[in-house]
Amino acid sequence: MATGIAGSSLITELNRLAGITNLTSYQGFQKAANTYAGTTGLGIIAALNYKASPSRTVNNFKDLNAVCNELAGADGTKSATDALRSISV
Repeated sequence: MATGIAGSSLITELNRLAGITNLTSYQGFQKAANTYAGTTGLGIIAALNYKASPSRTVNNFKDLNAVCNELAGADGTKSATDALRSISV
């Protein structure tokens, strides 16, 4: 299973997790987050929180770094991009 590449950007990691590997097919942040989460029309934070916990309510949403660390099973000290890089697909 592949993980991200050191130095990759947040949008690159969201697209990788969404299964998009062709640069010409890259999606924007919001669409890639929704594709990864299996949702449509949500903002980035909402989509990632849904992916982490579908029953999580808006008032309990985690911020970008926290939810990315949760998705990665990390201890909460990684940046959002570093956390997403560590997720295998």
